[in-house]
Amino acid sequence: MREFFMVFIHIQINRLLRSRHSRYNRSMSTDLIWVPQAAAIAREAGARLMDFFRAGVTTEYKGEVDIVTIADRTVEALILERLMQTFPGHGIYGEEGTRQGMESEFRWYVDPLDGTTNFAHGFPHFCVSMGLEKRAPGLAPEKDGVLVAAVIYDPTRDELFTAELNRGARLNGRAIQASAAANIGESLLSTGFPSRKRHANPNIHFYHELSLRSHGLRRAGSAALDLAYVACGRMDAFWEFNLNPWDTAAGILLVEEAGGSVTDFSGHHFRLKSDEILASNGRIHAELVTVFGQIFAGTNLDPLPNPKDYVR
Repeated sequence: MREFFMVFIHIQINRLLRSRHSRYNRSMSTDLIWVPQAAAIAREAGARLMDFFRAGVTTEYKGEVDIVTIADRTVEALILERLMQTFPGHGIYGEEGTRQGMESEFRWYVDPLDGTTNFAHGFPHFCVSMGLEKRAPGLAPEKDGVLVAAVIYDPTRDELFTAELNRGARLNGRAIQASAAANIGESLLSTGFPSRKRHANPNIHFYHELSLRSHGLRRAGSAALDLAYVACGRMDAFWEFNLNPWDTAAGILLVEEAGGSVTDFSGHHFRLKSDEILASNGRIHAELVTVFGQIFAGTNLDPLPNPKDYVR
C-alpha cells in the first residue's frame, strides 16, 4: 500500500511539473517577442559546437595566443543564416567579423563561442551569446541603444539563460534573481584576463586585492557565462578590462533583469564599447566601486608578495 501511495504521489508531481512547463511554454510564446526564436537558434548553434567539441577541431591564432577555431566561424555563419531567416531586417555584429545591417533599428551582438580557449583545450566551459539592441532612428554610431533581449546558452550543461526588457531573467524557463550577499567579504567574485598581452593588463592588482577581501575569486574563461552566473546568483560580482560588445550585450541585460547592477569601475553608466565592466548583485556594488577607487589610487592596498621571500 505504501509503495502504491509513493508511486501515486510521484505520478502527480510529474503531472504538475509537466503542466507548469506547458504553461510556461504557452506564456513564453505570447509574452516574449524575441527570446523564443533566438533561443532555438542558440540551441542549434550549441549543438553544432558540441559536435566540434567531441570531434576535436583545428586551432588557429589571430594574434600571439588569441585562439580561433573552425567552430567559431562555422557557428557564426549558422547563426547569421538563422537570424536573417527569422528576423529579416535586423543587423548583426559578430565576433568573427560579421557586420551586416549596422544601420538597422535592431542589432544582434553575437559571440558564437565565448570561451574559445577553454573549447580549444577541451575544457567544458563555453557558450553561445546573443544580445539584441534597439536603436532609435538617427542615433549616433557612438551612442548605445536599449538592450531588449538576451540569450546565453551553455551546451555542456544544457543551460539556457534568457531575458527580455522589463520581463525578468530566466534559466531554463525558471525566474532567476541576483544573490543576496551583503558585502564583499561573503561574496564569490569572478574576473577574466586577456588571452594575449597579459603583461600590459593591470588586472593582476585587482585580482590580488579582491582575492584577499572576498570569500573567493574564480577565473573560468567565459565573460558571458560569468555575467549569467551573476544574474542567477552563483556569483556575486564580475569585472573585467577591455571586453567587446559581443562579450557583454546579453549578459548585461540578464544581470539587470535579475535585479543586479552593471556600471564601469567608477559606478557610472556602462557603455557597450567600454574599457571596463563591473557587474554585481547590486547590494555590494557601492563597496566594490570604493575598493576599485582605492586600487586605482594605490591606497589601503596589500603589497604583492615577493617570491624571493619564499625561497628556502
